[in-house]
Amino acid sequence: MRTRKEWVIGPSFEEFFGSAERPVRYALCARYGFDTGREATAEAFAYAWENWERLEAMSNPAGYVYRVGQRIASRLSRRRPPALDRDTPVEDTQSFEPKLEPALRSLSLRQRQSVVLVHAIGMTHSEAAAMLGISASSIQRHLERGLARLRDEIGVEDA
Repeated sequence: MRTRKEWVIGPSFEEFFGSAERPVRYALCARYGFDTGREATAEAFAYAWENWERLEAMSNPAGYVYRVGQRIASRLSRRRPPALDRDTPVEDTQSFEPKLEPALRSLSLRQRQSVVLVHAIGMTHSEAAAMLGISASSIQRHLERGLARLRDEIGVEDA
């Protein structure tokens, strides 16, 4: 049963985790590779759970958790070799175009993050921008360039 305070202040940690974990994980995996991204996501949400009273009052707690995850992933990356190479398995690659994974790897970091957040997860441009700490127009620009490059790499013509 929720207390009145929970209804007034915002969602419970469980609700926040349910809505924010997947986008944060996908963004971190797109930037740092599968293993480092997943580990950084887990540690960032553990931090968020421990500090939920402070985070729930923030206007963009998911963006904050993403930035915590970036710091953690950066620290982890210094201790291990890069995880995002040509042989790294990606979740459920059997249901995607075989050329998609190498084509995604060819994109710049921001292009890859923008494409994954908007098209794979379904975030709006504003949500993705808030998550990455950039403007919505920058997301649009990265998407346009990234999608054009993906079409070229995969060999799909514009309709």
